[in-house]
Amino acid sequence: MVPESSQGESNFSPPENGGTSPFQRLMHGILVGPNGIRAGWRVFMAVALFTGLLLAQQAGLGRIPALRAWLHRESQGGITPAILLYSECITVLCLMLTVLVMAKIENRSFARYGLPGNEAFGKRFWQGVPYGLAMLTLLLASIAAFHGFSLGGVALGGMAAVHYGFLYFLVFVFVAIFEEFSFRGYLQATLASGIGFWPAAILLAIGFGVFHLGNPGEAKWGAIMAGAFGLLEAFVLRRTGNLWFGIGLHASWDWGETYFYSVPDSGLLAKGHLLNSSLHGPTWLTGGSVGPEGSALVFFVLILSALVIHFIFPAKQASG
Repeated sequence: MVPESSQGESNFSPPENGGTSPFQRLMHGILVGPNGIRAGWRVFMAVALFTGLLLAQQAGLGRIPALRAWLHRESQGGITPAILLYSECITVLCLMLTVLVMAKIENRSFARYGLPGNEAFGKRFWQGVPYGLAMLTLLLASIAAFHGFSLGGVALGGMAAVHYGFLYFLVFVFVAIFEEFSFRGYLQATLASGIGFWPAAILLAIGFGVFHLGNPGEAKWGAIMAGAFGLLEAFVLRRTGNLWFGIGLHASWDWGETYFYSVPDSGLLAKGHLLNSSLHGPTWLTGGSVGPEGSALVFFVLILSALVIHFIFPAKQASG
């Protein structure tokens, strides 16, 4: 279910007035609200814990000579599915451990953060997969209509195509889980408990766009479109009640860019793509170094996608 603003409970209860100093009451008021630890502090705790876990694993794994050698050797040929899978597995593991700790503190389950385990990779996920690929196909067809995209010939065939196709899909499932469960999962549920669903969604969409600026080749317009994509995912969460449709959508969009249509994804062009596609034309049309998600046409695809979601998942289903 979509977390509501009244669901920010924790194990902290207000102190009795007797025997407390004015300073203690002041600090309690700063740290604790009517629903427990204030949302901002919980977000700060989660980000600090996640960062600490990430740094700890990097320091620990970085001391393994064989792993260091493998990473160095694997990274020589540019971005590969093996490197991506390694890094995404680490970040997802750190995220899951972080949310487990915060769930214990807040007396919540993963379902309250939008990720019910009993629906993992179920119907909603597999509905989202073709939806995301259809969105990307519409975008690239629109760019091609203005002579800005060409498919080119096949770059991979046979078992190599199957091998890379499967690995990249696995990679982008992890990418989608990390980005959706962090931004539209824990952070969304926590901030919404303090400021409401849509103010939290807008704030996190801005953060999602800024987050993408860290990718090589990313540009401001691409980051803005990433933020708009975050708003669409928040709308999907609101209408479907959990993150699984959005995870499927997100994974197949990234898979379609990186592998199937073989175009840059947030400025990244990976090794082992299916086609020899090319983008040509003005940056406003093709997205330039960012890839098609930096195209001005993304805005219209996102609006159309939101309209379709509106009719597929009526508002009454959000509470069902």
